Amino acid sequence: MELTVNLDKNSYPIYIEPGILSHAEQYVSHIFHGKKIMVISDDNVFPLYGEKLIHALPSYQCSSLVLPHGETTKSFQTLPQIYAAMLEHQITRSDLVIALGGGVIGDLAGFAASSYLRGIKLVQIPTSLLAQVDSSVGGKVAVDLPQGKNLVGAFYHPKLVLIDPEVLNTLPQRYITDGMGEVIKYGCIKDADLFETLSAHCSFDDLKDQLASIIYRCVDIKRIVVEQDQFDTGERMLLNFGHTLAHTIEQHFQYERESHGEAVAIGMYQITKIAEEAGLTMAGVADKIRQVLKVYGLPTECNLPMSVLTDAVKLDKKNLDNHLNVVLLHQIGDSYVYPTNLDFFEKAGNI
Repeated sequence: MELTVNLDKNSYPIYIEPGILSHAEQYVSHIFHGKKIMVISDDNVFPLYGEKLIHALPSYQCSSLVLPHGETTKSFQTLPQIYAAMLEHQITRSDLVIALGGGVIGDLAGFAASSYLRGIKLVQIPTSLLAQVDSSVGGKVAVDLPQGKNLVGAFYHPKLVLIDPEVLNTLPQRYITDGMGEVIKYGCIKDADLFETLSAHCSFDDLKDQLASIIYRCVDIKRIVVEQDQFDTGERMLLNFGHTLAHTIEQHFQYERESHGEAVAIGMYQITKIAEEAGLTMAGVADKIRQVLKVYGLPTECNLPMSVLTDAVKLDKKNLDNHLNVVLLHQIGDSYVYPTNLDFFEKAGNI
């Protein structure tokens, strides 16, 4: 399956195919004619797929950098280590970086590629469900600061995205659950049929035969949205459904308790509950979200007072001069941006 993100000079192809990792050079050679490739990965993914990828790129001089896994690696302090490795291997502007990993590696390696020598070519090979359906597409790259998530970043599109659903077979169950938070998001904001498909199954295992097509549908939704709004000023904001609360939950627990997808699940359900109570979302929508989250083992609450989270919400990138854009649903598959401020959360108790 092939998609193209049409962004004029920033356009790039996305290929979704079981086993594509073993044929990486066939695709990389279309967009890269240099000699050196640096593969950036983590200590969970590289032992499984790093050598396999390098062996699939026999025409290139490949080097690698393996970083610790986890959100705490996606910090400003990691960047000098990446730049030093690039310099050590004499990576130039005519060379290529491949991000092989989940969302953390994709964001981090992408930001390093965007800033090293003012930008070198980037290929994304996402290995987690969350990265395959969401973060590897769209060109957002970033690192975290202690004050909040993704506060230093750029829009920097890859030249190519290769998605191999087979790599998901080695993922621990929690990382599958994590990715399903973002899959459900796409059904909520843009595709009621996708939401119904997810709701009709009783577990992730029951869904596996349809996984490649579900990944394709999620990526296609993101492609359409990104083409309409490359720089996140309008339509693309809809992709942040649940994220305003999610990022604050992740940060509160220093990225050590809820994963991103788990936090998004909580954020989607809780913000929809608030919106229902305010008459901004049809009655019953929050319960539909709660039920589908339960099917895939995702949480709906984190047992924190909303007041604990509002300081972090103030630093959210979508909070401009105390004007906050939150993403709400009219109903499943029909989302909109609602301009408000922090008072929107005032009546919420524990979430």
